[in-house]
Order: sequence, then structure tokens, then C-alpha cells
Amino acid sequence: DWVVVGASADQLLAQGYQQVGKDFPVFLHPDTHEEYALARKETKTGHGYKGFAFDASDSVSLEEDLLRRDLTVNAIAEDSNGELVDPYGGTRDLENRILRHVSPAFSEDPLRVLRVARFAARFAHLGFTIAEETLELMASIVQAGELEHLSSERIWREFETALSESCPVTFFRTLRACGALAVVLPEVDKLFGVPQPEKYHPEIDTGIHTLMVVEQSTRLTEDPIVRYAALVHDVGKGITPRDNWPHHYRHEHLGLDLIRKINARLRVPKDYGDAALLVCEHHTKMHRLKELRSGTVLDLLEALDAFRRPERMQRFLLACEADSRGRTGLEGTDYPQRDLLLAAYEAAVSLDVGGLLAAHDDKPKKNQAIKALVHQKRSELIRERLGRSK
Repeated sequence: DWVVVGASADQLLAQGYQQVGKDFPVFLHPDTHEEYALARKETKTGHGYKGFAFDASDSVSLEEDLLRRDLTVNAIAEDSNGELVDPYGGTRDLENRILRHVSPAFSEDPLRVLRVARFAARFAHLGFTIAEETLELMASIVQAGELEHLSSERIWREFETALSESCPVTFFRTLRACGALAVVLPEVDKLFGVPQPEKYHPEIDTGIHTLMVVEQSTRLTEDPIVRYAALVHDVGKGITPRDNWPHHYRHEHLGLDLIRKINARLRVPKDYGDAALLVCEHHTKMHRLKELRSGTVLDLLEALDAFRRPERMQRFLLACEADSRGRTGLEGTDYPQRDLLLAAYEAAVSLDVGGLLAAHDDKPKKNQAIKALVHQKRSELIRERLGRSK
């Protein structure tokens, strides 16, 4: 993209440029169709990321335009001769792998708290970290209540993008470090400090476990839907009565309403929300798969809608495996339950349903009876495949 200094919108339009920016003075070159934006500066006029007035007159300098950028590494320009224009030390911060705000004006846009956390997640694998003074400024934005002016759509957009980054756990660690997690996702923030039985969770802290599960999900898949399910799978533990700690009886059921509220509040897409609910409700059952009767295993497959939508089962398996591995000292362990459920699925799906119905067409049956018959036969196939007595 190009930044144009010392020109007006009328001048660009007169030369055949086409204006495409609704909120900002952005134009397309008449021949190359490259984007050209007029240099602009902004003044805070209200709350939130929309509370700004913009000045894109021909008197705005390049340095003034760069001053409004969020991070120094994003405030570097290159002139037509290939020379870098770097008035705020972005090149130095790139070399030192530091994400640093350009000016105190950073605090005028609360969305930048989420954006910087997302940049940290994107570049964590390269060793980038957030400058201490920038993290402090992010915390001050949170304390001022500015995040409350962000729309649900903007928050989810940052979440969804962060979940697709190379290190999404850095995004959530950063939000927690500056206090933002308690504002945008309090259900997860409440998990920190909540103990679990050390016998099963050497890491003890539920919040730490949750981030470990997100980290494991990142190693297993690039699918952000799985990563979201991993993030919220244990939120029910955050409302366990203290008298029951470190145990969390029925947390998988307690978490369902919390996830529904998160999905509604952030306007989470249906495929994300459905996956999260399935993992929350059934992950403990999946971990105990070796103990389950064949009929109960089939009930699980049906709850996942595995026969019509096998991709839901695959996502569920990945999230459950991440949950099992997201424990201190158990990160590299196998998850045999995955192969067991796949074997059960293969056995059940091998049933010739059409042939079964044809063999019973001389006996009129109601839909419920047909379903019961199919369930019985599939259960028998699963029992044979898994070598179960029941």
C-alpha cells in the first residue's frame, strides 16, 4: 500500500483514482489498482475504537501519519527511492524482536489491547515479546474500562484470528497479564487459582491446565474450532463450590450454560459453539471410553452426530486428546481412546442399514422401532470390534 503526502482527495479523483475507503481516504490507482491512502492524523473524540475524528488534509506529514500507528514495527515507511523512513525506531525494535507502542496515543484505541496480544501470538515463534511499558499501557486501558466499549463482533474477530495464529496460547496469556481476560472472557479467567486433584492434574491449577490444553491443541491441529473447544472445555470448574475443591463433580454439565452464554455474548459462529458444547459435555466420558459398554459408546457417537457429520467427531477427538495431554509431565503420552472410538465408528458405520430394513419389510415398523433395531445391531458390531462382553 502507498501513503500519499501533500495531496488532497480532489486531486487524486481528478487523476482518475477511484475512492474505495468508506471511513478513510483510500483510493485505487486507475491502472495498477494498487491502494493509495492519504496521510492522516486522528483526534480522540469519544470511547471505543470508533471515537475518532480524522484529518487527511494535504498539510499532514508522513511522520504525523506514522505517529498514529499502533506499534513501532508498523510505523516504518519506504519512499519511492527505496529509503526507509523510520522516525520511531521500528527497525531497531524489529532487530530486538520487541513489540512496542509508538506513542501515548496508543491508549486511545482499546482494540489495540487485543491486536497487540494477537501480534504477540503471531510472532511468538520468532521470539518477539511485548515491551514492558507497552504491557503496562495495555493494563491501564483495561483499568480505565475502555474494553467495555468494544463490540462483540470486534472482540470475536480478534479471538478467531488469534486462534488461527501459530501460538494462540500467547494471546490468552497476554490478555491475562494485562487484566483483559477478566473483561472479555471472565469464564476462563476465573479458572486460575481453582485447584484440581493432583493425582490426575500435576499442574493443579485449572487455568494453567486450560492454557496447556490450548497449547496441545495447537500442536495437534491448525483448526481454530478445535482450539476454541479446548479453551472453554473446563469452564464449569470455575463455578464449582469451594467446599468441593479440588473435585469438580458434574463440571461438564455446569459448563454448558456458561459456554452458551459465551457463544451468545461474543456471537460465536455455530460450528465453533457446537464443537465447544460437545467437548464440554462429553470429554470425561471419552476419557473413560475403555470402561464404557458398547451401547454407551454408540450413544456417544450418536451424540456427536458422527454418522452424518464425521468431521464433528474428528474435532471432538482432537480436543479430547489435547485435554489428556495438557497436563504437566503427560504432554507426550498416547491417547488410545482415540483409536478405540474410531474403531467403534468403523464397526457401526459398516452396518448395511438398507439391507437390514429390507430384511424386515414384511413387518411394518414405526420410526422409533426402526431406530431401536439399527441401534441394537450397531451396538452388537461395536461390542464385537472392541471385544466387549456388554
